[in-house]
Amino acid sequence: MDFRSLGRILGILVTIFSVTMIPPALVSLYFKDGDGLAFTLAFFICLIIGFAFWLPNRKAKADLKAREGFLIVVLFWTVLGAVGAVPFLISNSVEMSTADAFFESFSGLTTTGATVLSGLDELPKALLFYRQQLQWFGGMGIIVLAVAILPLLGVGGMQLYRAETPGPVKDSKMTPRIADTAQYLWYIYLSLTVACGLAYYLAGMTWFDAICHSFSTIAIGGFSTHDASMGYFDSAAINLICVVFLLISGVNFALHHAFVVTRSLGMYWRDPELRGFLAIQGVLVLTCFLVLFGDRVYGSVGTTIDQALFQAVSISTTAGFTTTDFAAWPLFLPILLMFSSFIGGCAGSTGGGIKVIRILLMNLQGMRELKRLVHPKAIYSIRLGQKPVSERVMDAVWGFFAAYALVFVVIMLALMGSGMEEVSAFSATAAMLNNLGPGLGEVALHYGEVADSSKWLLIIAMLFGRLEVFTLLVLLTPTFWRN
Repeated sequence: MDFRSLGRILGILVTIFSVTMIPPALVSLYFKDGDGLAFTLAFFICLIIGFAFWLPNRKAKADLKAREGFLIVVLFWTVLGAVGAVPFLISNSVEMSTADAFFESFSGLTTTGATVLSGLDELPKALLFYRQQLQWFGGMGIIVLAVAILPLLGVGGMQLYRAETPGPVKDSKMTPRIADTAQYLWYIYLSLTVACGLAYYLAGMTWFDAICHSFSTIAIGGFSTHDASMGYFDSAAINLICVVFLLISGVNFALHHAFVVTRSLGMYWRDPELRGFLAIQGVLVLTCFLVLFGDRVYGSVGTTIDQALFQAVSISTTAGFTTTDFAAWPLFLPILLMFSSFIGGCAGSTGGGIKVIRILLMNLQGMRELKRLVHPKAIYSIRLGQKPVSERVMDAVWGFFAAYALVFVVIMLALMGSGMEEVSAFSATAAMLNNLGPGLGEVALHYGEVADSSKWLLIIAMLFGRLEVFTLLVLLTPTFWRN
């Protein structure tokens, strides 16, 4: 393990991250909210930390291997999450404990969208902008952005990309060079953000709110600049725009890249994962509408459609925006929506959860086992669309599911052991591991009342969810550290 090369890369990445403190400082200068000094100090603190990693290791330029790739990804997210907490700790506008500051920073960076803050409407614009910006960078994985830059600094990036990119199959590249891949992904990501921001502005948001909410929408993050989240705007048009861009962001970005290259919409429909994703969304929306309409929760059909569509898509894609207290909805709807977050978005999207592709493959495997019970000697292959799926991929999918279930149970039991009641512990674990945000019970609105020990557990759950369990678990195996 070449720790000096890892230190050099980590120093470069933290130094690059220090630049993200400048936009909030400029926002503070524009709005004169008095929080600019905190971000200016944070910029220099990040710069010093980056140089402290880079300077002693600046001549170490060995190529990254797969093991170093996994380690640098985990180190980067933990170090960056810690560094990202600096503005929350030194800002005079909020009084936050270390656990609160780390929770807010990791929640933003992992696009979880859970918050310990209340009274958002009264907070300085700079701090609000910084929270949204954290989600935007975390949405596509700030490491993918760094991968586009690192080759210019003499560091190959394919190992980082494979460790960071979500999905069951990580060995394929959309372009021959990983730097080109990362750049194309960010061009698409940036274009969607601009389009979303313009749509929000034209629908009635201020420029500030439009930019901030476009960051968290495309990142499928869920942070808002208002305590009431999207419900603050009370606009069906804004809700619809949010739904459209959440669905677009929940699609595999490789499909968006292929569309940009081929200009063919047909390739979207030919993708079995996308068809499954849209089918799941349709069933959820229809179920929510029928229950809400049957119980006369809202006064009109239009309002019922609006609320059912928005909340079903927002929760199931793991965004976590709200327009109402969905935890108070009748019958099984709150639990249904929480369970829908386990599925999440497509592989290669900014959504969280297990991912639609894994759910489809596990379903196909289950169907195959049922057929084998009837015809024990028959040979059945699993095909996704027209493509056969290898047994290696199926083993990886089931391995992921087993690891995911184990981590879920351990964290939920640990939360209950720290004093959290059962429903809150279950929903908080689901919300963190699926990078969703809002939960049920005592964590339905925010996590400010949660004990500090529980917050540290939830931070670990966020990292497991963002790094898709295996990337973090592999570091705990003796084989990883053995030469």
